[in-house]
Amino acid sequence: METNVTDKTIDDLLNQHFPGKVVRKDLTKLIKEGANVPVFVLEYLLGMHCASSDPEVIEQGLVTVKKILSENYVRPDEAEKVKSIVRERGSLKIIDKITVKLNEKRDIYEALLSNLGIKGVDVPTTYIQMYEKLLVGGIWSIVTLRYFYEEGQKGSPFIIEELKPIQMPNLDLEVLIAGRKAFTETQWLDVLLRSVGMEPVNFSERAKWHLLARMIPLVENNFNMCELGPRGTGKSHIYKEISPNSILVSGGKTTVANLFYNMSSRRVGLVGLWDVVAFDEVAGITFEDKDGVQIMKDYMASGSFARGRDSISANASMVFVGNINQSVDVMVKTSHLLAPFPEAMIDSAFFDRFHCYIPGWEIPKMRPEFFTNQFGLIVDYLAELFREMRKRNFSDAIEKYFRLGRDLNQRDTIAVKRTASGLLKLLYPHGEYDQEAVARCLEYALECRRRVKEQLKKIGGMEFYDVHFSYRNLATNEEKFINVPEQGGSSLIPDGQLNPGVLHTIARGTNHLGLYRLETQRTAGNGTLKISGMGTDSQGKEGIKVGFDYFKANASRVSVSMKPVDHDFHVHLVELHNTGASTLLPLSTFVALCSSLLDKPLQAQMVVLGSMSLGGSIIPVENLAESLQVAFDAGAKRIILPMASVTDIPTIPGELFAKFQTSFYSDPVDAVFKALGVQ
Repeated sequence: METNVTDKTIDDLLNQHFPGKVVRKDLTKLIKEGANVPVFVLEYLLGMHCASSDPEVIEQGLVTVKKILSENYVRPDEAEKVKSIVRERGSLKIIDKITVKLNEKRDIYEALLSNLGIKGVDVPTTYIQMYEKLLVGGIWSIVTLRYFYEEGQKGSPFIIEELKPIQMPNLDLEVLIAGRKAFTETQWLDVLLRSVGMEPVNFSERAKWHLLARMIPLVENNFNMCELGPRGTGKSHIYKEISPNSILVSGGKTTVANLFYNMSSRRVGLVGLWDVVAFDEVAGITFEDKDGVQIMKDYMASGSFARGRDSISANASMVFVGNINQSVDVMVKTSHLLAPFPEAMIDSAFFDRFHCYIPGWEIPKMRPEFFTNQFGLIVDYLAELFREMRKRNFSDAIEKYFRLGRDLNQRDTIAVKRTASGLLKLLYPHGEYDQEAVARCLEYALECRRRVKEQLKKIGGMEFYDVHFSYRNLATNEEKFINVPEQGGSSLIPDGQLNPGVLHTIARGTNHLGLYRLETQRTAGNGTLKISGMGTDSQGKEGIKVGFDYFKANASRVSVSMKPVDHDFHVHLVELHNTGASTLLPLSTFVALCSSLLDKPLQAQMVVLGSMSLGGSIIPVENLAESLQVAFDAGAKRIILPMASVTDIPTIPGELFAKFQTSFYSDPVDAVFKALGVQ
C-alpha cells in the first residue's frame, strides 16, 4: 500500500506544480501501440488535450488525439489514399517526418515526406532559416500540404504551405525550478524515469541510476558515453523516441561529410545540428573515409575538428550503444568490455575519450511491468529542460566538498567532473544540492570512468596502470576508494594465510598474463604425481612435471627430513583469469610442493614470480610491470622476485612498486625460504 501512497503523492505534486505539462503515461502506451509515431509527437498532442487528472477531460482528449492521428497522421500503407485526399480537397493538414535538401539546379529547397513517400516538395526558405534540422535528419511536423498542378512543371505538384515542428515553442525555466523544489531527490528521480516511460518502483536503486545516466548526454555538451549490454534493455530508446534534439544513427556505413562537415556544400553535419548523436549497434559502424575515426577522436577530445582550412566547433554529445553476447564474467577474464566495437575503433586513444561507460548488463530486459502507467512530464517539455541545462555548468560542485585521488589524470578528472555535473543537472536543475548529493553523483561518476580505464589497461598496458580511483573529503580528509563491481579484483587472493601447498603466481598463458593458483595435496605413497585442473593440457602439464622432477631431486636441499618418495602428490591448477595453459610454472610448482611436504603455508597474500629450467636456472619475470599490476589488482600484498629481475625495477611506476612487501631470491631453494618467510 505504501507504494500507492507514494505514487499518488508524486502524481498530485506533478499536477499541482506542472499543470498542462504532464501526461498519464499509460495513455501514451495506449495510443503508441496503434500509431508508429515517436513518443514526443504523441505526448505533444496528449499534452494539448489530456493534461488533467479529470477522467472526463482525459476521455474527451483521447477522442480528439485519436481523431487527429486518424485524420492527419500518415500511415505508410495509406500514403496513396492521403495523396488522393490532398488532390481532391486542394489542401490537407498532415503529421509526417519532413527532411529537406537544396536542389542547386532549381535553386529551391525540396522536402521528402517520409511516410507519405513523396519527394521534391517545395518548401518556403523561411522554414529552413527557422529550423535548420530539417536539412539533417529531419523533423516531425504538422504540415499543411497544398496540391497545385500545371502542364510542364518541373517540380512536384505538392507544396508545403505551413510547417510547425512538433515540439514546445518555449520553456519557462523559473516555473520549472520552482516546481522541482516541491520534490525530494528520490521523488524527482522517479519523475524523470516516469517521464521517459519507466516505472521506478520495479527497478533496483542501482538500475535507476543507470537509467538516469542515459540522460546525461542530453544535458551535457560534448559528453562521450558508451553502454554495452544484452539485447532488449532499451539502450537506444531514449535517443530515438524521447527527445527531438537527438538522432540515432543505425549501425552501418557513415561518412565524415554526413557526421562532421560536407566540404562541397560547406555545411556542418549531424554534430552541429543535434544535441546528441547516438550510434546504435556499434559493432556495425564503419567509415567510408579513412580518416573518419581520427576526426571522431579529435572531436571527442576537444569538441572541434579540422576540415580543409577551417576548424569547426560543435556541442553534440556522442553515444555508442551495442550488444554484448557473452557473459560479462568471461569477457572480464579473457578480453575486455569494449570488444564489441569494430576493429578500426579498438584503439586506447579512442576509448580514452569516453567519459562514462554504463554497465548495460545490470539493467534488466524490458518487461510490461517496467513501463509506467503513472503521470510524468511531457517528454517534449522534458527535452526543453534538458536543452536549457546544457547552457549551465555544475562541474565545480565537486571542488566545494571533495578532492579527487592521485590516480586520476587530467582526462579522468574532466570525465568525472562532466558525469557528476550531468547527474546534478538532472537531479538538481535548481542548483540546490548538499554534500551527500554531490558524493552520490561523484561516486557514480568515478565508477563509470574507472570502468573505461580498466579496459584501457587491458588494451594499452602499463600506460593506464593507475586505475585505483578515490576521492578525499575536504572537511575530514578521509579518502574513499571506488571499485568497479564486475572486476571482482581484490577477492581473487583471499585475506589471511592459505593452507600448506597453496600458492598464487602470475604467468603468461596462451594469450596474456593471468593469475594462477596451485593447490597441492599429499598422501602416503611412493612418489607419483597426478595433475588436474584448467590449463593442464600438454604444455601446462609439462611445466608442472619439470617442477616436480626438480622437487624430487632437490627436496633434501630445503630440509634433510623431506622425502618425496614416501608420498604421492596431486597438483590442481586453477586459472583465475581464463588465460589457458602456461609453460612458466616449474618454480611455482617446486615451491608449492615444498610447502605441502613441510606442512608450512606461504606468507599471507603472497605471489611468487619467476620461473626456472629443468636444471634449476632462474628465468627472469617477463613484463614485470604488468605482472605486478595483475598481482595488485588480484589483492596481493607480498611478492618474491628473482634477483635477475632487479634490472627491470626502473620500468615499474614507483607508486605501484611501493604497494608490495618485496623479497628477492637467488635460486629455487632460496625462493622456498623467502615464500615461507624463513630467513
